[in-house]
Amino acid sequence: MPDAQPDLPWLGRPHTVSAPRRRSPAAVIGVCLGAVAVLVLGLVAIVVLNRSETPSANANFRDTPTSQDLPSQLPGGAGAPASASPPPTELSTPSPTGPQKILKLADHPILQDPNAGLQNRVCTLPPWQSTQDGAEAFFTAASKCLDAAWGPFLEAYHLPFTPPALHFPTGASFETECGTIQVGIATAAYYCENNLYVPFRGLQTDQYGNNPGVYLALFAHEYGHHVQEVAGLMDAAWQKIYEAGQNSPAGLEMSRRKELQAQCFSGMFLGAHVDQGGTISRDMYNKAWNDQETRGDNTSRSHDHGTNAHYASWWRAGATSNRIADCNTFAAPSSEVS
Repeated sequence: MPDAQPDLPWLGRPHTVSAPRRRSPAAVIGVCLGAVAVLVLGLVAIVVLNRSETPSANANFRDTPTSQDLPSQLPGGAGAPASASPPPTELSTPSPTGPQKILKLADHPILQDPNAGLQNRVCTLPPWQSTQDGAEAFFTAASKCLDAAWGPFLEAYHLPFTPPALHFPTGASFETECGTIQVGIATAAYYCENNLYVPFRGLQTDQYGNNPGVYLALFAHEYGHHVQEVAGLMDAAWQKIYEAGQNSPAGLEMSRRKELQAQCFSGMFLGAHVDQGGTISRDMYNKAWNDQETRGDNTSRSHDHGTNAHYASWWRAGATSNRIADCNTFAAPSSEVS
């Protein structure tokens, strides 16, 4: 939409002057004096009109603000900084239209239908190769299958689905909007703000070898965070985390609920695509199933993802039922998300 332009000043229109008729000298002199008086009065009137109709300079005027001008919403709903001045009311941007995120948790619309799940679909992936190029080809194909599975599901709820951007960092660290991330055992894949990062060095291919089911479940977990992001679950969860404090008991529990839901979403994806005629075989599914017991807070010695037992149980809940209502970790008792 073009920037609003101020109205131009009124410039007037030239008058047509007809030639005077011939008269006596006295009459002519009288007429001339009268004409001079009229001209002087006319000029004064024109000056006054131009001054009153020309808009004066407004020191507070600015063009219609763009999205870059307006302050972004800070995490936790903090809003604009105190020093930021709101734009003039008459120039405020209109309310956004079209699909919007829904910032809810346990009562989010996608978690309410007990029969809602992913369609059973064929997913064809290239054979796994433990190389940088091989991993990129595998995860790029997997992302297309995940887009085809989750995109229509989210769009059915009028949510603003767009696929995440894929990145394959090759260094010892990589930059994201969430900060600098060090590649290591705990960073096999990483999600931040509509971007999904898969550093090959973090996949531990020396340990897992030719085991595509494990890599696929890991990738589907991170994609599960994108589902949360698009739906509004991610923003709603982070608001609670910031309100409570990231390292507080309540903040850590909310983090576990968020992570365990991504586990459940990963299980849903593999459960919906196994044995459908593509390359997600029963062997891949079984190995992913068993691998979940090796992951979680018992292994990482943290408290923000859930115990290994819960990490496995939520993945398996999604895999066996393929019902998104069974992934409502935000409604689960604390004992199931420890």
